[in-house]
Amino acid sequence: MGLLCLLPLAWAYPEGVIYIPLDNRPPNWSPCTWQLVDCPPRTLYQGRDGVNPQDLLNWLQEQPGRTLIVSLDALVYGGLVQSRSSTLALHEALDRLEVLSRWRERTNAQVLAFGVIPRHPDATNRERNLALLRNLGYGFVYVEVPWDDALPGSPAVAEAATLPIPTRPGADEAGQVLLLRALNPGVRVRVLYDNPQAAPQVTRYDGIPLQESVARLLASAGAVLVDSRPDLVLMVYTGGDPRRGVLTVLRGLREAPVAVADIARVNRGDASLIGYLVALDLYRDLAAYAAWGTPANNLGTALAQGGLFAVSLCQKAGNPPTACEEWRSRALAQAYLEFLWGEIGRPWVRARFPEPLTEEAARYVFEHLQSEPTPHLRLGQLQPTGLIFPWRRSFEAEWQFRLEPVDQTQR
Repeated sequence: MGLLCLLPLAWAYPEGVIYIPLDNRPPNWSPCTWQLVDCPPRTLYQGRDGVNPQDLLNWLQEQPGRTLIVSLDALVYGGLVQSRSSTLALHEALDRLEVLSRWRERTNAQVLAFGVIPRHPDATNRERNLALLRNLGYGFVYVEVPWDDALPGSPAVAEAATLPIPTRPGADEAGQVLLLRALNPGVRVRVLYDNPQAAPQVTRYDGIPLQESVARLLASAGAVLVDSRPDLVLMVYTGGDPRRGVLTVLRGLREAPVAVADIARVNRGDASLIGYLVALDLYRDLAAYAAWGTPANNLGTALAQGGLFAVSLCQKAGNPPTACEEWRSRALAQAYLEFLWGEIGRPWVRARFPEPLTEEAARYVFEHLQSEPTPHLRLGQLQPTGLIFPWRRSFEAEWQFRLEPVDQTQR
C-alpha cells in the first residue's frame, strides 16, 4: 500500500469535513493526504498499538465542523485490532459514543459513521461488539457496519443480518466510501464485469455473491446503479483472461470514466491486466484502480476514488481542472505502487526478513524495487522516492513518490 503528499490545491468540495480513520494503515489514512478532510494528528496513532480513544475524543471536542466521518472502532476501542481484544464493558463503550453525540449537538454537524463486525475467530468479545452496534441511536445521518474477512465458518454474515442498519463486506475502504457519500452523492454508476458469469458467485472473504456486494457498496456510497448514461463505469475484473478485461475497459470508456476493481486475486493485482493497461496507455486514463485488498476493499476503493477524482465528476463539483487532474493522477500513482508492493515487494521481503521489519529491510526492498518499471501518468513519470513500514510488518508499505514531467516529444 502507499501514501502520497499533495501540493496545496484550490478545491470546491465542501469545507469543514472531519475524518477519524480506523487506524493509520495506508488504506485508512490515505484520505488524510488528499486535502479534502481534517484528520487527528497522526502522532496520536501508534501503529499496531492503535490510538488512545480519549485522545481522539479530546481532539474532537476542540474541532468545529459541518460533517464528520468517523470510525466507531477507533473512537470506542482504539482501532480495528483493539476492537477484537478490548475488554471494555458495554456501558463504557456507550459512554464514549455519548461524547460524540454531545459534539454533534454542539456543532449541529452531520455524522456519518461505520463500525466493523470483527474477523473470526480473532474477536474475543463479539457479543459486546454486536451489542454496541445494535444500540447506535445517536442521530447519525448515516451509519453502516462492514464485516471483516468472512471466510468459510465465519459467523459475520449471520451476525450482520441481526442488525437494524446497513451491512456489507469490507472494512478498510469504508472511510473512503463514506467520503464519497458525503462529498459527491448521487453518482450514476454502471457496473461492467469482465466475466458476467462471476457476478452471482460468492467471493472469497466477502461471504455473499459478488453482485450483492456491489449493490450494497453502491448503496453505502450513495451512488445510483444505472444501465445507461452513467457518470462512472465500475469495471469489476474477476480474472482469467486479461485481454477480456482490457476490452471491457475499452467498452466502458465509450460511456464514461472507468474505475477498475481488480478482484482476480486477494491482496494482489493481476500483472497481465495492469501490464496491458500500461502498455496501451489506458492506465493513465482510468478514473481509478484498486487491487490491494479483498474484493470488497478493492470495489470500495475504486468506486470512492473514481467518484471523487474522475475529472468530469470532480469538475462538476466545482473544482478546477488542474486540481482534478492532480488528484486523479496521484491516486493512480498510489494504486500502482500498491500493486507493485503486492506483486513483487511483499513476497521479496517476506523471503528475506523476519518481522518486525526494520528500516534496514525497508531500504533493501526499496533498492530492489527501484529497477521495476513504473507508468507514465498525465502529470509525469511515476518515480518512487521512499518506503517505510508503518506497522513494521510486510502486509502494507507506505510509499513516497513524485511525478516527474516528461518531454512528450521523447515518448
